[in-house]
Amino acid sequence: MSLYPSLEDLKVDKVMQAQSEFASNSAALAALPESTAAESSDLYPRLYPELSEYMGLNLHSTEVQRNLAVVGTSGQTGGKSSSSLMIAPVTGNDVGLRRAEIKHGIREVILCKDQDRRIGIRVKSIDNGIFLQLVQANSPASMAGMRFGDQILQINGENCAGWSTDKTHQVLKDANDEKITIILRDRPFQRTITMHKDSTGHVGFIFKNGKIISIVKDSSAARNGLLTDHSICEINGQNVIGLKDTQIADILGSASNAITITLMPSYIQEHMLKRMASSIVKQLMDRSLPEV
Repeated sequence: MSLYPSLEDLKVDKVMQAQSEFASNSAALAALPESTAAESSDLYPRLYPELSEYMGLNLHSTEVQRNLAVVGTSGQTGGKSSSSLMIAPVTGNDVGLRRAEIKHGIREVILCKDQDRRIGIRVKSIDNGIFLQLVQANSPASMAGMRFGDQILQINGENCAGWSTDKTHQVLKDANDEKITIILRDRPFQRTITMHKDSTGHVGFIFKNGKIISIVKDSSAARNGLLTDHSICEINGQNVIGLKDTQIADILGSASNAITITLMPSYIQEHMLKRMASSIVKQLMDRSLPEV
């Protein structure tokens, strides 16, 4: 999970760091003679005055502490263990962020076919790579955590680079019913953005047919780098491809204050879903919430 999933988190962290630094300096000033301390007091008139109400957020120390979430990190230096605490208090450990996380790593899944001798996926060949075009609900693939947009690198030890869509489907069809080993790369064409609702419950973008078409000035969407001509794949980790705009709006409306959306350039998604009937996508796509 990213330490700073939104710009709001980064700004609050900066305030907290400045407050800690100010507290340390205040302790040092207290130990100085009175005349010296008075001369030095002008060095610290106010901490981040422009951020006290930054982007509609109350950044006063008491309010920040009330909502504080601390993320710990640790490492090895010279054979000795070292640890530090870093602060990301606005979004913190939001479950939607964890469900949507894209690790861009490689993982192995082992599947067996269902009673119909299927594992529940359709694939598409793009740029000499094989990508998941559809993951069916309640299928072996969905239960193994496979998701739309994952890239298949190997099937039963065979590299898939350069394979056609038809060849991949045939290899899966001919594979042993009781054990299929698949090596995946986690959704390489996709990325996530975390945003925060304003006082009216909006994050600041307009979409049509699941595609971002406009961004509201000075909104959380604008601050956090949302782009137009990108299609919404997931909201807080839940697949929304093929849903009506009203259904997507309902999911956005019922989400918590922090919303993480997973995006893909629209031209890639359109190519990936090419020749697939929208009714099939809507009816069969796995929309379960990933386990975290």
